[in-house]
Amino acid sequence: MTIKQLVTSKHPILNKSIPDVTKFDENLEQLLLDLEDTMYDVEASAICAPQIGVAQKVAMIDMEMDGLLQLINPQIISESDTKVTDLEGSISIPNVYGEVERSKMIVVKSNDKKGNEVEMTAYDDIARMILHMIDHFEGRLFTERVEKFLSESEMEAYFDNE
Repeated sequence: MTIKQLVTSKHPILNKSIPDVTKFDENLEQLLLDLEDTMYDVEASAICAPQIGVAQKVAMIDMEMDGLLQLINPQIISESDTKVTDLEGSISIPNVYGEVERSKMIVVKSNDKKGNEVEMTAYDDIARMILHMIDHFEGRLFTERVEKFLSESEMEAYFDNE
């Protein structure tokens, strides 16, 4: 088990475009394991390599009952016209939350850990997390998309209504 240290929002890696993965080898497999261990340690639903200081387009999303989604070099093929505004936060920016508008449905192309191309359709929260991870790969934090930041009392009310 290897838990990596998260980088802070001030780290330059979070503000730059990340290159594609070109080597599908044991180092990539270890990175995926490190991301998984770190994601569970910090109790996150998603994590990407730049958040642990690694400049590779690799992300992991916990889809709960559907298991773990590994994204390598993800690209959006299409997005729905229907947009949904919902709460977002990031392990890179603790205790900051805001409402962000994102597509309700996306079609994404990615690689698996062997380099094979895979395509999937994602909806709702999973689509939101994939889009959030892709933003990280483009050097964009969710705070750049926030329509409204939530105060601590608004956060409590938000969760009380769930």
